[in-house]
Amino acid sequence: MKVGFVQLNIKFGDKERNVKEALKLMRNVDAGLLVLPELFNTGYTLTSKEEALKLAEEIPHGKTTKELIDYSIEKGMYIVAGLIEREEGKIFNSAVVTGPEGYIGKYRKSHLFYYEKKWFEPGDTGFQIFHLKNLKVKVGVIICFDWIFPEASRSLALKGAEIICHPANLVLPYAQKAMLTRAIENKVFIITSNRVGREKRGIFDFKFTGMSQVTSPRMKVLVRASQEREEVRTVDINVEEARNKKITEMNDLLKDRRPELYLDLTKRET
Repeated sequence: MKVGFVQLNIKFGDKERNVKEALKLMRNVDAGLLVLPELFNTGYTLTSKEEALKLAEEIPHGKTTKELIDYSIEKGMYIVAGLIEREEGKIFNSAVVTGPEGYIGKYRKSHLFYYEKKWFEPGDTGFQIFHLKNLKVKVGVIICFDWIFPEASRSLALKGAEIICHPANLVLPYAQKAMLTRAIENKVFIITSNRVGREKRGIFDFKFTGMSQVTSPRMKVLVRASQEREEVRTVDINVEEARNKKITEMNDLLKDRRPELYLDLTKRET
């Protein structure tokens, strides 16, 4: 199957423009699955919770999700995209999954970065598997800073994820390299969709690192974008690579685990 990412330069607060530009970039792309950045329709650099509320939308009934659903149905394509979600007065940093069959589901970011803790509620969906029926593949979703917690990707791998979709607005310089480790230690494909550009608002000045990429279960970068340009890149993958968890003829990545020795991982540090 062919998968890929959309790397965007987002204009803060201009949802109509940002969605339009994203769909325009995707228009002539032939792919079964595309991943868009975190908060792709709004931009990242919020300065208040009130601003977050103003920009938030319901899922799946909000305008942006409906546009993604319509596009997925029209193109026969699966899309994973990040946006601000509102539900009963609570605000989440979320990602929506849409496909030819319409709305599939959502994931709410589990590990909030920096001032996100002031704007968003910690995600409560847990790490879920989404079945992309037309592609016959299982995907999981993490959002941006979730990358630094290996438990997130491992949880998805244990549940059967073959591809991990990673919408991001990366400003730290580590994630792209770290995702190679996440890919090999779980033997999954990972699609990281980052953004480019700069947002300077209030006390914040964020420069986004670009370099969106697709990494393989063999710890290879299959395709990577630039640090500065808007781009859509795709690559053909063989999902069977993610289904074979053998390291050697005597070692299986998941079967060789010894959970009885990992109990401390579930304890919260005090």
